[in-house]
Amino acid sequence: MAGEDATGTLLKRDSTGGGVFVTVASVENLSGPSRSRTMIDVSAHDSANKYREYVKGMKDGGEVTATINYRPGETTHQALDADFEEDDLRDYQLVMLPGDPDEHTWDFTAGISEISDEFPLDDKMAREVTFKISGKPTLTATGA
Repeated sequence: MAGEDATGTLLKRDSTGGGVFVTVASVENLSGPSRSRTMIDVSAHDSANKYREYVKGMKDGGEVTATINYRPGETTHQALDADFEEDDLRDYQLVMLPGDPDEHTWDFTAGISEISDEFPLDDKMAREVTFKISGKPTLTATGA
């Protein structure tokens, strides 16, 4: 089966803390969540055939990164600056295939760990934002 076109994927932020999500404007690229899990080494002198043995440890929700066509006057871009400055975590969403019957949404709680702006001579202004996820990100089928 062929892959899906990612065009139209949305990054949304809970603007009120009450579940009212607003789409962040001009998002160019998105990646994540980049989940991981610690593997704990439990090898011992009597491990079979001298192979290391592991058990599963803590999971990490990872990060989501967004590259944005930055516009300093855009209110959703200014909101990301405010999110970086605040001490509380915020809820965000990644909506894949919006409006499609196969629409899916990643819901996650995160803090912005990094904002990096670029102002190249021969290209557009850009902003890269890194969201560090706290807890478990949840993928849900949200299509009609």
